[in-house]
Amino acid sequence: MGVSRLERISTYPGRSWRLFRQLGLLAWLVPLAVSLHGCAVNPVTGERELALIPESMEIALGEENYLPGRQLQGGDYVVHPEVVEYVREIGQRLAAVSDRKLPYEFTVLNNSEVNAWMMPGGKMAVNRGLLLKLNSEAELAAVMGHEIVHAAAKHMVRQIQKGFLVQGAVIAASLAIEAITDKEWVKGIGVIGLRATGMLVSAKFSRDDEAEADHYGMIYLSRAGYDPKAAIAVQEMLLKESGGGNDLLTRLLSDHPVSVDRVAAAKAYAPRLPTGEWGRKHYRQRLAALFRDAPAYEAYDKARKAYKNGDHGTARALVDKAIRIQPKEAVFHLLRGEIYEHTYDEPGALREYELAARLDPGYYQPHLKLGLLLDSLGRQHQARMALQNSVRLMKTAAALRRLGRYALDEGDLERAKGYFKQALESDSEDGHAAYAELLRIDLPNNAGDYLDASLSINDEGGLRISVRNNTPFPVGNIVVEMRSFQGTTRRIFPGMLRANSTGWVDFRGSVTRQQIDNSSIRVVSARLVR
Repeated sequence: MGVSRLERISTYPGRSWRLFRQLGLLAWLVPLAVSLHGCAVNPVTGERELALIPESMEIALGEENYLPGRQLQGGDYVVHPEVVEYVREIGQRLAAVSDRKLPYEFTVLNNSEVNAWMMPGGKMAVNRGLLLKLNSEAELAAVMGHEIVHAAAKHMVRQIQKGFLVQGAVIAASLAIEAITDKEWVKGIGVIGLRATGMLVSAKFSRDDEAEADHYGMIYLSRAGYDPKAAIAVQEMLLKESGGGNDLLTRLLSDHPVSVDRVAAAKAYAPRLPTGEWGRKHYRQRLAALFRDAPAYEAYDKARKAYKNGDHGTARALVDKAIRIQPKEAVFHLLRGEIYEHTYDEPGALREYELAARLDPGYYQPHLKLGLLLDSLGRQHQARMALQNSVRLMKTAAALRRLGRYALDEGDLERAKGYFKQALESDSEDGHAAYAELLRIDLPNNAGDYLDASLSINDEGGLRISVRNNTPFPVGNIVVEMRSFQGTTRRIFPGMLRANSTGWVDFRGSVTRQQIDNSSIRVVSARLVR
């Protein structure tokens, strides 16, 4: 079958239908909206509030987007597993005192930005860069406790519910989503599902939500045995940095803006809570390996910036320095491979991509880079394996389009169409190319899934056949099938239809409205115009 109308709409920029499909809202919100009295007690605040999204769906939403969110933010930090284990220990210590029991998960992302985020259902990530910015276990616990409150108090669910206008029937409102990683890179590589995942990773909470997270986060800190004044230390640090133009703090400050009022509120409330430990020495001991590697990541960040600016010599020297300090970090070798490839050293690039994939098999970028390079060298069998590995971790138009092409070469049209349909969800060069590949093989037999036909009466009282091309490509050789009381006839629709355009043809004679109403028409065949 071809692409349905709903799926076609979802490929256009600015639409957020993927999130609605994930939530299943189009299927169940309409009958639910008829009885808008569904309320529940918030487990953190004790207040009654509207509850449109059940907990099972909230958890499922977080689970579905947790891996893509981590992949888009640099992948999991794997060089020192003991660092991740330490963060998980703190997270579970806080989760144990939360007012809401969820399947909490905690991980560390291989990202230098000073940030942390929580998805619905208790799926949290802490950036490597944040760990290096803090000075104690209690400060890290303050950040994590704040994020746990966002999940426990259903703040993200509240944001999603605000995305729907419920008034008798349900109208899905468009959701504004900020890019969560390098915009040019994401568009070029064609990451699938960026909109839904991006909304969850870059959530912007209301001032009331932030105030609740501050308040109850300090309570969680105290319950878990930490000094609640650590939350003040974190906010004071962020407030100080907010005026310093620190690029690494931009996203955290954007998603969770600090203010003098928030700091004052924390200072007023913290003395009312039982005090506890800070764990400064323990923090440095448990994260000693990460702090030792800090110069390597500083060199890498500078190398990536130099590479982006076209200074390949400086980038190469800096990434070599990073690898000398920490040779087991996959992203260092990934960048060195990109530099090799850009300077036409394919063997060197292959070597670095393969090493990066071995060092971090759970990160999609090394597999994708390796697969694309192997594809360009004509080594399709090896390319297919690498691209399949990348797609299992993160669907990208670049990988899906090539996998579709391999299936097409083997004569497996259905599998090829499946890959192309997934790829066309991306607004990227590969996404558009995949759409063209799909139309090339699907239009001859399933043109009605892409072109609409209708019957009407023209100004002279004769029959008018109109055809709408819903694709972003010109289409020709259009054949329509009309069924009426006189039987079934096929006609060739003359000429070519431009992308997203409508054409019509008029016939002499007279026709009645009853005859139009008792007839039907559809496009049965067409071809992509090269």
